[in-house]
Amino acid sequence: MDRKLFLAAVIALCGALAAANTALSREAEFTGPGPGVTGNNTGGIFPYSPDVEGSYNEIAEAHCARYGRLAKVTSIHRVYGDYVSFVCYDRPPIIH
Repeated sequence: MDRKLFLAAVIALCGALAAANTALSREAEFTGPGPGVTGNNTGGIFPYSPDVEGSYNEIAEAHCARYGRLAKVTSIHRVYGDYVSFVCYDRPPIIH
């Protein structure tokens, strides 16, 4: 193999690995309880904050809408360090 071709292939591979690592790092920010919403298509949690007191339903609805589902807040623990939890549910005519 030509040395220049080999070097170009190594540089391209390093670039691809760096891009994949960056994407994984961004994904890791949202994999566990943290500053944002943590959840999946069945529901989730997000940290309690009195600053967004009237927006708990909207936060849950925005998360569940990604899955084409509706949201219902199930508990609000009004203590710093605790979480607001919610469930995602189907519209009546939708069957998964």
